[in-house]
Amino acid sequence: MTRRLDLAMLLVLTFSTGMVDAIGYLGFDKVFTGNMTGNVVILGMGLAGAEGVPVLRPALALVFFMLGAALSGRILGDIGEGWHRRTTMIFSIVAAGCAALSVYVALVPDPEVGLTGTVFTSALSALMGAQAAAARKMKIADVTTVVVTSTIVGLASDSRLAGGDSVRWIRRALAVALILIGALAGGATLLINQWIGISMVAVAIAIVTIIGHRGAKKRTLAEAAEPEASNA
Repeated sequence: MTRRLDLAMLLVLTFSTGMVDAIGYLGFDKVFTGNMTGNVVILGMGLAGAEGVPVLRPALALVFFMLGAALSGRILGDIGEGWHRRTTMIFSIVAAGCAALSVYVALVPDPEVGLTGTVFTSALSALMGAQAAAARKMKIADVTTVVVTSTIVGLASDSRLAGGDSVRWIRRALAVALILIGALAGGATLLINQWIGISMVAVAIAIVTIIGHRGAKKRTLAEAAEPEASNA
């Protein structure tokens, strides 16, 4: 039951990644803040001199994503699988950071232009890097929250059509569908204002954080009660 809850929470975070990537790409000059594969490709095309393809923001997004992941990894350490109080801390920071960025976008005139847009995409990439590192520590197969290419490969290559047993096909299909729906939702929010999508992401991550923390606390209490029950 605990691992199923962890899976559900990571799927929600996958949805939020679809949102931030749509917001970054469509609203902030073709920058992915969650999926770094896209930034590597865009950066390569930009360095090759392709017209209208940015270089600075994708490069900074890559750097800050790695910095966020590195810092998150340092804080988490060797916590093992499952939810830990340090996991709560990381996701709380990410949620608060996204909330702050939504306020930033709401208050700054034309936030997608110039330095303000670069600050936004760099900061959001750092937060997504921290989130991805925390999600990775939870070790739920086929759900990384940021990349679905390997998930799609697994879905197809292990399918019955390919002669496989379709192992974990439900979670794989959900991961792909949720990042797609998240991108759709993120693009839709841009029709109103950039801050709306980011605030929705902040709320989603905050809800995951609360549920994960409470679930871990209940599990700890249950484990502590087991020896007492056996000794009674």
